[in-house]
Amino acid sequence: MNRTDRLYALVEELRACAPRRVSARELAARYEVSVRTIERDIGALQQAGVPIFADVGRGGGYTLDKSRTLPPLNFTPAEAVAVAITLSRAGGSPYSRAARTALHKIVAAMSAADSASARELAQRVRFLTPADGDDPASVPSVLEEAIRTRQVVRLTYVDRAGTETERDVEPVAFTASGEGWYLTAWCRMRGERRVFRTDRVRRAALLEETAPERPVEAMHDDIPSDYTFRPLELI
Repeated sequence: MNRTDRLYALVEELRACAPRRVSARELAARYEVSVRTIERDIGALQQAGVPIFADVGRGGGYTLDKSRTLPPLNFTPAEAVAVAITLSRAGGSPYSRAARTALHKIVAAMSAADSASARELAQRVRFLTPADGDDPASVPSVLEEAIRTRQVVRLTYVDRAGTETERDVEPVAFTASGEGWYLTAWCRMRGERRVFRTDRVRRAALLEETAPERPVEAMHDDIPSDYTFRPLELI
């Protein structure tokens, strides 16, 4: 069994056994690998966002939070590849890290045969990019959390003239355009709305203060007449 198949099998094994804990020794014997290999595999799954929990000591082991996992899905290989193509375009977005873990969960929840077919089909898809092209700058994860929790965030920001300032802002929304990603926020230093290019944020730190509620629509009331705002739709 190769590692990809073993990772999938580990998730299914823990899902089937939950809430009972399974020791690394049990898993190692089942898959005919070392305990250290199982520990590395579990660590890789945890880093990918699979909700596996570990207890140490006698009676300890690994268990999976079934309430936060997907049952076997009826994704076809083509559907899985379509999702992968879409998520591959998330580079530089506020949720690029979440996109990677989401794709891993989808593939891990598929049957072994469909997962293998999807991987084979994915090898037939290629992206043409400039050899010297830079990857999109990642949006700081602090900004993602600030939007999610509506916390005030302290930014160190460099404007188009190269001037660096530090300011506290109340995050409201992310906006994407052909030029990149922007954070729309209420700037306490200026006392008004400001739009910040996320690739110009040098540092960001959450403050222990909840920002007041501000309607998203009110923060985008002066867009050019030849543009429209289209909200993200999940369906």
